[in-house]
Amino acid sequence: MLPVAVFALLVCIARPSSSLPFEQRGFWDFGKEFDVQDLLTMMKDEEDGSAFGEVDPQEQPGCPFGCQCSLRVVQCSDQNLYEIPRDIPHDTRLLDLQGNKITEIRENDFKGLYNLYALVLVNNMISRVHPRAFLPLGRMQKLYLSHNHLPAVPRNLPASLVELRIHDNRIKKVAAGTFSALGTMNCIEMGRNPLTNNGLEPGAFTGLKLNFLRISEAKLTGIPRDLPENLRELHLDQNQIQAIELVDVSQYRDLYRLGLSHNHIRHIEHGSLAYVPNLRELHLDNNRLNKVPSGLAQMKYVQVVYLHSNNISEVGVNAFCPTGFGMKKTFYNGISLFDNPINYWEVQPATFRCVADRNAVHFGNHKK
Repeated sequence: MLPVAVFALLVCIARPSSSLPFEQRGFWDFGKEFDVQDLLTMMKDEEDGSAFGEVDPQEQPGCPFGCQCSLRVVQCSDQNLYEIPRDIPHDTRLLDLQGNKITEIRENDFKGLYNLYALVLVNNMISRVHPRAFLPLGRMQKLYLSHNHLPAVPRNLPASLVELRIHDNRIKKVAAGTFSALGTMNCIEMGRNPLTNNGLEPGAFTGLKLNFLRISEAKLTGIPRDLPENLRELHLDQNQIQAIELVDVSQYRDLYRLGLSHNHIRHIEHGSLAYVPNLRELHLDNNRLNKVPSGLAQMKYVQVVYLHSNNISEVGVNAFCPTGFGMKKTFYNGISLFDNPINYWEVQPATFRCVADRNAVHFGNHKK
């Protein structure tokens, strides 16, 4: 597995690969493990390392009191701040304000910061954002607002934005057109908000061409049907989803990673998986399935299937592998079936004939 911090920086690039199985528990939570150095490294890489380096704080004009400033980087984390500080140098590229007590972002808080690349505001108490607050930030690509008290996605986000993390707020509704001007957005993390399916208005994601979307730990009862069609990764873990129907996935043909762990799924309509032909990883663990989903054997590229902690009692010889020779383009490198009421000694060895390594199949540990 990649180190957690490195994985977090790569996850929004979202390209298919033959790497090790994705482990959802390793997802980087900015509120717990955020390290500005990782963001700096990424920023340097994107800019070929130009214009970065340590300087004498006495030579850095206008560094806000209590903050640490290096060339184009201002770090004001954990300073007990109640508002955005003044005197932020206009050439700042990274502004770190995490872990303070900021409650509001006002209209002119970022005035003059035309070159800002990343803004970190996680772990504050922000409940209000002026609708014009982000207008000066015409070059900003990364905005981190997780672990605040926001009731809605802020308005007038910069069109240059590539990555938005607004995890663990109080968002109940995403209105139509919320992201309409954000054509370059690549990644949205908005889990742990009290979102229902009705709270995602038709047209809420219009204009987006996302690779990565995560709405976990919410109140969804079904897979939303109005998400960007070109999604590569969709993570809806820890919701209240009860079934997967044909219409739920028919428009997401580019998906290669689908996370549905820790839901209430009992039924997957026959033929549904045919609509996601490029899927590499399917996470259905910790649900209420009583059989292996049909259609897996016809999926040419799927490599990882998590089905542990369900109610599956038997596994057919053709549940995972096709009957024809050469029909599967990629062998499995991970199938989890543990914590299911399966008599593993009754499963025929040929069931896993298209698995790369016998150690990739996991049985056992079922608790009655």
